[in-house]
Amino acid sequence: MVAIRKLALLREQAFSEMGREGARPVVRAVALVAIANPFAGRFAEDLSELVDAGAELAARVAPDLLRLLDGPAVSYGKGAVVGLAGEIEHGHALLHPRMGAPLRAAIGGGAALIPSAAKIGAPGAALDLPLGHKDDAWSRGHFDAITVSLGDAPRSDEILVVIALADGGRLLHRIGEGAPR
Repeated sequence: MVAIRKLALLREQAFSEMGREGARPVVRAVALVAIANPFAGRFAEDLSELVDAGAELAARVAPDLLRLLDGPAVSYGKGAVVGLAGEIEHGHALLHPRMGAPLRAAIGGGAALIPSAAKIGAPGAALDLPLGHKDDAWSRGHFDAITVSLGDAPRSDEILVVIALADGGRLLHRIGEGAPR
């Protein structure tokens, strides 16, 4: 069981860019979860505890994120900021081996890799979380990012885990498929 200290949910709606309204608002929903890092301050060969925690966290927050959207999830991303007493591999252990399956199950699929970012940081460190289309990795209108942070996380012995869903791509994308010529 993952030791969660704090869970924050963010809902962002984009209505317009450069004075131009979008066809509809695009909603991005983000979960920021501060968890204890069981390997803070020490090297461990076996990181399976964090691998399992990644799956548990995705299953825990996906329903909350889906409720924040106005439509079905079409885009996703994941990331981690590891506190200063940890190592980058701790973040990747959470993100890669098992986090994707429960997230894809909650949103009804997802053929494309889930874009991700991980780094080491102090409390309040910002993370530029990449987003991409859940089924089409080459959907240029869905190449996006959202910058997030949590004021008091990660503490040195924590990891801030970030999972995001969106119900659309960039509001007024004009390159790639569906773009005006």
